[in-house]
Amino acid sequence: MCDPREMIRSGLPLAEHQAKDLLASYGVNVPPRVVLSPEGTGVSEVPFPYPVALKVSHADILHKTEMGGVRLGIPDRAGLEAAVADMRSRFPGKSLLVEAQQPPGVEAIVGLIYDATFGPSLMVGLGGVLTELYEDVAFRVAPISEEDARDMLSQLRAHRLFEGFRGIRASRDALVSVLLGVSRLAQELGEHIEQMDLNPVIVYADRAVVVDAKIRPRQPS
Repeated sequence: MCDPREMIRSGLPLAEHQAKDLLASYGVNVPPRVVLSPEGTGVSEVPFPYPVALKVSHADILHKTEMGGVRLGIPDRAGLEAAVADMRSRFPGKSLLVEAQQPPGVEAIVGLIYDATFGPSLMVGLGGVLTELYEDVAFRVAPISEEDARDMLSQLRAHRLFEGFRGIRASRDALVSVLLGVSRLAQELGEHIEQMDLNPVIVYADRAVVVDAKIRPRQPS
């Protein structure tokens, strides 16, 4: 079973590349990427510019960084081939994800949580390492409208980051687009998802890109 929607409905966990395929199908922007199957032997030239990021992508490995399953800033094909060989030796039988590495920007978090009373609820806040430090988040029950999404952002203490604070260019519209895409996903699949974390979502002047995605399905009763 490879279709991410059917996997979610069946309570099966998704690898990162499957989660990003699912997000992309709802119009959520994710990095250009190539999946290397466990059976692969070599590395063909990637169809996007270097530097690239390399990650182990498997449903059972959620904390990739802590396990040494992420390599960033790989500058060229030779570096990628060496990184792939190393990753395959340490994570045999696992798929690998090669992505166009995203430049720095304003980091946000977008989430989806299932509540027994209210059903699926969306969350947005500051992302990256600042998520736990500031706990600056806003929630809405799904589905949400564009007005709801904008209201969520206005509730954040850090809302001025998306209004050009001190020359910072982070598009409010782009982050709203991510929230609306996740809302569409929640309308179709929210009752089957226990928790979804998109962190970080890097927000630029003209776009927002989901760099890391974790989806934990609810188990069928």
